[in-house]
Amino acid sequence: MSTILVTGASGQLGQLVLKALENSPHTVIAASREPSKLNTSFATRKADFDQPDTLVETFAGVDRVLIISTDALAVPGQRLKQHTAAIEAAKIVGVQHLVYTSLPNAEPGNKISFAPDHYGTEQAIKASGIAHTILRNNWYIENLMMSLPHALESGQFYTSAPEGRVAYVARQDAARAAAAALSDAPGGTFTVTGPEALTYGDVVALANDITGKSVNLIPLTDEQFGGGLKAAGLPDFVADMLTSAETAIRAGQLDGVTDTLQTLTGQAPKTVREVLTALLKAK
Repeated sequence: MSTILVTGASGQLGQLVLKALENSPHTVIAASREPSKLNTSFATRKADFDQPDTLVETFAGVDRVLIISTDALAVPGQRLKQHTAAIEAAKIVGVQHLVYTSLPNAEPGNKISFAPDHYGTEQAIKASGIAHTILRNNWYIENLMMSLPHALESGQFYTSAPEGRVAYVARQDAARAAAAALSDAPGGTFTVTGPEALTYGDVVALANDITGKSVNLIPLTDEQFGGGLKAAGLPDFVADMLTSAETAIRAGQLDGVTDTLQTLTGQAPKTVREVLTALLKAK
């Protein structure tokens, strides 16, 4: 059996990965910047990617590490610096396998503002010589809840990518894929998606059907979309990131559907309808 460590274990994805590993025969360690906040039966360790000198101790004695991409998006380059520090520490202590959560089509040319962080991390992992599994997770279905509740109240859903499609994946399914990758250590790069690629029109139609409400799709330019987000009070870097995602959706960079979940976990992924029904009924 191997010793597995999950970074970012207090985050939304990290918590779900720990849950998926509850019956694992492997030794599991949950790591977080603030381990005291972890509510888990697993052993815990402190993992602060902004303190690279401490990461060698964090990863000591560990065979497999899941690096969940951090949320350090406000300062350009910070996230890649964090990830690189983790990879270097893993190499120093002799970690045998790295699993990393990336983005579909992360190569240069991806329109999403933080794609270079992911591609740079992928390249650093490959250059490290450590065996690895790269999981290119598509947009989480749960992210739709950033805009759907307001749209259901106002009757209007704004987008600058009305025709683009996204192969949304449930966060829980992405967690199951990560747990499987940690447990079985398959090598290579996998794009993790749901079973279908939907337009925003499809999503709005589902929300209307689930709730009985009537929301209309309002197409905007990127400038109008980003300006509206900033006017609503979102920080510029967040508004720019969300606008860049709309651009990527229009370019078809998130529309590929794969069978990765079935391959890695032996189970079919959840549909957008299944997840949205649970989320919207809970509101």
